[in-house]
Amino acid sequence: MMKMSIIGGGPGGLYTAVLLKKQWPHADITVYERNRADDTFGFGVVFSDETLGIFKEYDAPSYEAIRRNFAYWDDVAIVFKGERFRCAGNGFAGCSRQSLLILLQERCRALGVNLCFHYEFEPEQLAQEPFANSDLIVAADGLNSKIREAHKGHFGTAVDLRHNYFCWLGSTRELDAFAYFFQETSHGPVVAHCYQYEPGMSTWVIEMPPATWQGLGFDKLSDWDGEHIPLIETIFAEELAGHRLLDNRSLWRQFPTISNKTWVMKNGASSNVVLLGDAKATAHYSIGSGTKLAMEDAISLLEALRTTESVEDALARYNTDRREEVGKTQHTANVSLEWFEAMARHWHLAPAQFAFGVMSRSKQITYEELVVRDASFVKPVQRWFVNHVRRQGFDVAADTPPMFTPFCLRDMMLANRVVVSPMAQYTAVDGMPNDWHFVHLGSRAVGGAGLIFVEMTCPSPDARITPGCTGLWNQAQADAFKQIVDFVHKNSQAKICMQLGHAGRKGSTQVGWEDENHPLPAGNWPLVSASPLKYFADSQTPRELTPTDMARIEAEFVRAAQYADAVGFDMLEIHMAHGYLFASFISPLTNQRTDDYGGPIKNRMRFPLAVFTACRAAWPDHKPMSVRISATDWHPGGLSDDELVQMAAMLKEAGADLIDVSTGQTVPEQQPVYGRMWQTPFADKVRHEVDIATMAVGAITTPDQVNTILLQGRADLVALARMHLTNPYFTLQASAHYGYDAYQWPPQYLSGQAQAFRQAEKDHDEWLENRRALKPPSHKPMNSSQ
Repeated sequence: MMKMSIIGGGPGGLYTAVLLKKQWPHADITVYERNRADDTFGFGVVFSDETLGIFKEYDAPSYEAIRRNFAYWDDVAIVFKGERFRCAGNGFAGCSRQSLLILLQERCRALGVNLCFHYEFEPEQLAQEPFANSDLIVAADGLNSKIREAHKGHFGTAVDLRHNYFCWLGSTRELDAFAYFFQETSHGPVVAHCYQYEPGMSTWVIEMPPATWQGLGFDKLSDWDGEHIPLIETIFAEELAGHRLLDNRSLWRQFPTISNKTWVMKNGASSNVVLLGDAKATAHYSIGSGTKLAMEDAISLLEALRTTESVEDALARYNTDRREEVGKTQHTANVSLEWFEAMARHWHLAPAQFAFGVMSRSKQITYEELVVRDASFVKPVQRWFVNHVRRQGFDVAADTPPMFTPFCLRDMMLANRVVVSPMAQYTAVDGMPNDWHFVHLGSRAVGGAGLIFVEMTCPSPDARITPGCTGLWNQAQADAFKQIVDFVHKNSQAKICMQLGHAGRKGSTQVGWEDENHPLPAGNWPLVSASPLKYFADSQTPRELTPTDMARIEAEFVRAAQYADAVGFDMLEIHMAHGYLFASFISPLTNQRTDDYGGPIKNRMRFPLAVFTACRAAWPDHKPMSVRISATDWHPGGLSDDELVQMAAMLKEAGADLIDVSTGQTVPEQQPVYGRMWQTPFADKVRHEVDIATMAVGAITTPDQVNTILLQGRADLVALARMHLTNPYFTLQASAHYGYDAYQWPPQYLSGQAQAFRQAEKDHDEWLENRRALKPPSHKPMNSSQ
């Protein structure tokens, strides 16, 4: 008979016991809980319709017991600067944590699970009875797990203690929606995350940045004695409407994001330990996922156990198969967490735009999803966005999708906000653009994008990344580019930008589809950089630039800028990202100089700024200039957040009109966090903290994502790279997707436009039908008035 010990009698531990006992009725299963049966800390828990559907599938009795005890709501309400917004179509249920525990305890008893309360477990007991002879030990003992902490070296535990302070409170104030109440105090912003979980009771999670917390004096008030509560009641007096806040060990904390490299451990010869719930990984409360994750962990563990031959194999499967979903949830939670940490950054936004940002903050819910859920919620922000564009002098129809609104930089007017990113083609010979470049850039201009970037083009032969890079150091190259520029201007609405860059220590390498970033097999040219540091072990060691070298390179950039102007380029960008020459000065990882070009960020920016300033002086005043930057190096000791803001501010002061915000590629050992729209938060930071136009880049693939970024106010332009490689006509197809027939198609393609619009309408109808079919059913009780 299998013996299982579960450490921790929270919802995750109890639900694990229910599922395992239901599957193996003869198993000896005991839950060990440090608190008494009727103890609970916290107030309510939240489940989505989708999660409730999963619970119903795996254990109908516990699902029915939960369903009969929850408060259901469909709307999310946002209150900001005196304005109230509601978004329907969300489908959530709140349940008392204490009720949930009692229901699961009763279900455990009904199945024959042993419940042992007031049991203080210590890690050394793993080697003693009754744990030493347990086939399986489930460590569901929460974020302060003693088992995990005692063996953190084995589990590979990492804890990231986040910035904001929060505490959980209750109230008798009833709510008819999940509510976010934002309040501005004399010391900064505060938000209350609130939801009703049973008649006459609601949860209030109060959150604020450290500066607000300290400025209001919470660090001097005893939370153990509830001294902090009257001040919170004063801040949210209007929202509480005369109701009081309730204390239940409502202590101030900072959220710990916990992860582990492995979730399993052997315990002697025949026993095994597995982490579950918050002991395994935490996800921020702003997406309501803690209890949900723990109970879904239980389901995943059950599936692994019943589809394998041994406990060891089952835990190996759980440790592998469950990781992807947990990783996605944790990433989504971190994105949401970071939005709330930076809420002060968005405080100046119009209330409608701020509310849209709240709903779409985690990237899980986007513009199109919100339109389907509740079009009346999206209309105010779309109306505000269009009116904002109108105030700039543009005649824009009220129903214009954000991506099709015009945008100006100096005298350059873009027909829309879609940008073709600079993408190296590695096809030039001696720097000369050729037919490939003509077709590549010309087709994407005809495809409807508002702005086309030429790949990084080099001002001298020794500035190239590869022998296939384009150059602009002679008249023949300029003449070849002129053919492209003239075609773009004659046959499309697009503007075209020249991007100039110097490879630095990452030069003289093989093309992208060979051994990328590694040296040429033969014919290498000498390299220069901020400091004599190799990129890879087999890379050349670059020579450290001297002031004479800098003067030469500056003159080469000025010459190339003059060529670009004469050719007719509409805009000029200087590449200061991705570990190339200027980036090697900017990053402390690659700049080890001790002269006036090393040390603090002001010194490290000295040479890049000198080149930019010289190009700005040579470039016509009516034409805009931008700079591509790496906003982070994704490596410890790299560019800091403060340095990012200082760098962008210096570039703005020097005359930059737009910051093209990319990240990384500074050092090969970088550890970026990838995902949809993964670099957009950096564009958001620069835009709002420096007050300069930004361009978002990185894993942006759909018109929906473009519109989401623009309506959030996170960037002014949105650049797509790989999507434009596979679909040059992305923007034209987007106009069909939205039924936006005001956008001008090339006359040669008008017959295709009609077909594209018809097909888009059919595709949209099919998408709606599939969405309705896949949407989880509502679990709202028939007699509920919530």
